Formats: sequence, structure tokens, C-alpha cells
Amino acid sequence: MTRSISLVSALALLAGVGTAHADIAIGLGTATSGSVAALGQQTVYGAQQAIKDINAKGGVLGQQLVLKVGDDACDPRQAVAVANRFATEKVVAVNGHLCSGSAIPASEVYNEEGIVMMTPTATNPTLTDRGYTGVFRACGRDDQQGVVSGQYMATKFKGKAVAIVDDKQSYGKGLADVVAKTLEQAGTPVAYRGSVTAGEKDFSSLITNLKQRNVEAVYYGGYHPELGLIVRQAREHGLQAQFIAGDGLNNPEFWAITGAAGQGTLYTDSPSAASNPASRQLVDAFKAAGLPDPGNFAFYSYAVIQTIAQGLEKAGSADPKKLAAALHGGTFDTVVGQIQFDKKGDVVKPAYVLYEWREGKNVQTAGQ
Repeated sequence: MTRSISLVSALALLAGVGTAHADIAIGLGTATSGSVAALGQQTVYGAQQAIKDINAKGGVLGQQLVLKVGDDACDPRQAVAVANRFATEKVVAVNGHLCSGSAIPASEVYNEEGIVMMTPTATNPTLTDRGYTGVFRACGRDDQQGVVSGQYMATKFKGKAVAIVDDKQSYGKGLADVVAKTLEQAGTPVAYRGSVTAGEKDFSSLITNLKQRNVEAVYYGGYHPELGLIVRQAREHGLQAQFIAGDGLNNPEFWAITGAAGQGTLYTDSPSAASNPASRQLVDAFKAAGLPDPGNFAFYSYAVIQTIAQGLEKAGSADPKKLAAALHGGTFDTVVGQIQFDKKGDVVKPAYVLYEWREGKNVQTAGQ
């Protein structure tokens, strides 16, 4: 109960006061419950702080912004329900959704309703490949991120047994498929290709399969709860393979699950925004609210709100069609650097680097 009260207080501090009279509604579709709720909370914190900072400077078009949060738990059906609710609430734009499996079906609603959607984190290419003019992505795509891991594995584990495992979901499977394709193109055969189910707890069968094939590197497409258990159980059963994953591993809960067993686990993500001078205000705000240091999920959520706000100013209107046109034609300054979109709505020139878990901290590595 104490922790819940503290969390509510922290959220209130980040959100600020006076938003009840806001004039422009922005939705946030994310996961504040379920297995990746910790990632979702990061997007909430980032969006709330951005709203607070923008409103403190006079808002947008002479109006204040208000944030409406919808919890989809990274479930496609819940995401559609959230999207329909946002349509009823007349939001101008949506920051979200967090997971690709939620973002894709929700985007169908936004496209039909004429609402602008910009995800800070969903990476499956399908989201922007359908040609919806009001759908944008502030992060990179699986077919960019997965190539980094695939090329790393092809170079570092040439001639050795490698495996690819995914969680059967849009994000995880999408990444795993790109890694598999990259390895194939590099002439590196995959010794084992398998999948698990999100929410599983016992991975002894998977680990047995990996050991039987003498696998030395495993790419996992999915989120931190399952991979944390896989890594811990692998070490307990004597499997010392190198584990590599995508940006879904950028969460301290991974280390909370693995402990020392997580040492050396790699994952790809965008370069940390914490080193960007423009992000200092967000870092300081988190500290003042008694929250953990923000990660890229918070920074990119903050950046989405910044981009939407600048797009509204550029459009000179809160009309979603004019906003979409302005976003396609502009360059926007954010805490993660300049953002510009291509015709599909994807960010131009995304960057991905490798991170390594060391002693409970995720450290960017030069070992690519």
C-alpha cells in the first residue's frame, strides 16, 4: 500500500497541477499492467514530464495539453479498446503504443478515426509499411535493429553453433526473423530455431535442446521477464552460451531476475539519450520525484510529446490532418536528438548500438 501511494505521488509530481483545464488532449497507449508494466511506466513518466514542461512554457497554440493514459497491457484486444476510447475522448494524437502487437491493431482504429499516432517504442515494420499517413514511429525498426545483432553474431560466432528463440509475439518474432535472415545472408547456419510462450516459467526443455546442439550464442526475440528466467536457468544447468536480445531488455528488472547470472548479456538499443544535454531536465525531474533514472523508454516517450507539440505549432492547428502533414514535412528537436520522418512515417537514420549488462548496470559497448 505504501509503495502504491508513493507511486501515485510521484506520478502527480511529474504530471503537475492545473491540467484539468487543458485544451488539447493527447493519448498515451501503453502497458501499465502485465509483464512489461515497468517499461510502460517509463513511457508514462516521460510523457507526463514532457506535458508538464510544455505547459509551463505556455502550452501549444496558446492552449494547454492534457494527457490521457490508456493501459493496454500489451494485449491487442485491450489496445483496440483503448484506441476506441481515445477516439470517443477526441484526442488529437496518441503517443504509443508500447508493444508492436498492440500498436498494429490500435493503428487501424486511429487510421479510420483520423487520429495521429506516434509510437516511441514499437519496432515491427508492419506498423508503417501499410501506408497510413497519420502513423509515425520515433524509434527504429526490427529490420534495422535485428541486422545489428545478426551481423554481430555472424562475425563473433563464425563457424560456431548459434540459436534463435522468440516469444511468438509481433515484436519478438519480428526481431528474431530479421536476425535469422541476416545470419543466413552471412553464411552462418542456425543450429536451433525455436520459440517459447510469454509467461512461461520453466525453460528446462529449451535449455536441453541448446546444450545438445552445443550452442555458443543465443538470440532471443522478446521481453526481459522470459529471457531473465532463461538466462538464470541456463547458468544453473551449465549452459554458458552468450545471450543477445533487442531493446526489450533495457529494464533493471532483467537483472533483478538474473542476478549475477545476467552478467555479459547483450542487447541492442538506440544510443542512450542520458548523455544528451537536452535530456538533463528529464533526468533531474526523475531524481526530484524520487524515481529511478530514466531509460530510453522514458526519453523516447518524452521525445514523442515534444515532436507532436512542435508539429502542432508548425501546423498552426490542432486538426489531425494538418498535424500529420506538418510531421511529414518537418524536422523536430527533441531530447533524443533531431527527428525527421520519411514517407512511411519512420524516423530517418535511426541508430542502434550494443549494450552489455555488467554488475546490474547496462553499459554501451564498443564490441561490435
